[in-house]
Amino acid sequence: MKQPCDRAAWLKGGNAQCQNKPPKQADPYRLVLLGAPGVGKGTQAELLCDALGACHLSTGDIFRAAKSLAPAERSPALEAALEYMKRGELVPDTTVVDMVRERLDCLQCEGGFLLDGFPRTVAQAEALDAMMQQRGLKLDGVLSYELPTEEVIVRISGRRTCPQCKANYHVSALPPKKEGLCDKCGVALYQREDDRPESVRVRLEAYNRSTAPLVEFYTRRNLLISVSANGAPREICARSLELLRQRRARAAM
Repeated sequence: MKQPCDRAAWLKGGNAQCQNKPPKQADPYRLVLLGAPGVGKGTQAELLCDALGACHLSTGDIFRAAKSLAPAERSPALEAALEYMKRGELVPDTTVVDMVRERLDCLQCEGGFLLDGFPRTVAQAEALDAMMQQRGLKLDGVLSYELPTEEVIVRISGRRTCPQCKANYHVSALPPKKEGLCDKCGVALYQREDDRPESVRVRLEAYNRSTAPLVEFYTRRNLLISVSANGAPREICARSLELLRQRRARAAM
């Protein structure tokens, strides 16, 4: 696997510059990734970035990186977003858009990009369109990873975590050597409240309600690419790459 970009410009914003930039691509891909919790979108982002030479631009990573930044290093938009999150409130579209606008140069990455976590609403999607038009750019596609609800529930509800070392397991896909016990610590594994089937179902329903308008938005613009999330990660990645190849081939005709 290639050495990933350090993404300093994306994670820190401001005047930060990436030290390890993705290699320049002759025809870079600029993509948005969609997918409900449990479909493996994060894994696909890593595999696709490696295959395409693109940079993974995740808004979730910005928030995680912000915890290590001193308050003085945080932009007003990032500081505002963190305050909303501390209160358990949704970050407004305007604040999220401002955060991405502060990192507008990242959309011109010579290796291309995969946007993950943005846009999440039609308003954010429209703002992204405007920002890309401002730089003379356009999206190549929106990969939407899909899996039946019941299969997602099985995937997520099978997760188990060690309360001591935080190691993760899965009752069927990655079971511990001794049922219910951590391989490293020997302590009893537990199931997070959010991973219980009833909780997973509520999360999926909320995701589907919020994402439906976005899916419709990109479908109308002939950008949505539906990808089955069934199978091993590398199989799903190969499926994604083939769909992208087919799309470019049709566009070239």
